[in-house]
Amino acid sequence: MAQTPRQPTGSPNSELTSGGTIRGKVVLPSGGFVSEGLRISLQTIRGTDSTVFTDNTGRFEFTRLNPGRYQVIVEPDPRMYETATESIEVVRGTLAVLNIVLKQKAATGRPKAAAVSAAELDPNIPAKARKEFERATTASKSGSPEQAITHLRNAIAIYPGYLMAHNDLGAQLLELNRLDEAEKELRSALDIDPAAFNPTLNLGIVLIKKHEMQSAVTVLEKAVSIQSQSPAARFFYGVALVGASEPDRAEKEFLAAYTLGGTKYPEPLYQLGRLYMDRGDRKLARQYLERYLREAPNASNSNEVQKLIASLD
Repeated sequence: MAQTPRQPTGSPNSELTSGGTIRGKVVLPSGGFVSEGLRISLQTIRGTDSTVFTDNTGRFEFTRLNPGRYQVIVEPDPRMYETATESIEVVRGTLAVLNIVLKQKAATGRPKAAAVSAAELDPNIPAKARKEFERATTASKSGSPEQAITHLRNAIAIYPGYLMAHNDLGAQLLELNRLDEAEKELRSALDIDPAAFNPTLNLGIVLIKKHEMQSAVTVLEKAVSIQSQSPAARFFYGVALVGASEPDRAEKEFLAAYTLGGTKYPEPLYQLGRLYMDRGDRKLARQYLERYLREAPNASNSNEVQKLIASLD
């Protein structure tokens, strides 16, 4: 059973009647979405209240909250980004929305695993194109994806070889489920630099969502070859392999994704549980699904997982 990238689920109306809800999204400084699972902590004056992880498009959600002021803390890779903290007031029966943009950490160089291509650091990008890119980032931060798309298209019109603009435009279109347009932009980015990691990974995700699993396998195998230490690359490669009816290879990739991402990236545990269910190994399926709930107790699909575990009795 192929599993596409998970979106927050649940009935907002029922959640709001029993308390307040915080719904948020974490985006990169460029405006692109975060595909790696990030730990999000919710704190009050009493300390940490609960913890969730972002899904595969950078979204998170806290529900059934008591009224009051909360601190939302995002814990990204400390080698690359600053910890982000936002304060928000929760009112009973209301929905509070947050858009959190990560801040690049001031450091000398990037970690080796970052695999940044020369085209991404292109010194020939015109100032006007860079300005449009910055405007796109601002629009994305304010929750205006259509404005971000307009500015990214402007940047590309000024400088067609702007790899990062093509990639981030593809990411924005992917988030809006405009898959054909997203694929076109990501392939344009790869025409500029076939070895660029981010557009390769994003293209693989697009192909998964289009249910073109064999093509996704090919693209994501390449993403893993570019950056083998990326939990997201190994995870989505596993998803594509499941869809291509190669569960044994998928198992290997999900295990690698969890080893690399650890408790900050629990999604492979869920996928392993589903894989073992399909294989008929009820004991192992229960083990991984229960472990997933322990590590992500407030996951947006927790009710679904609890039902799956109950079905194994």
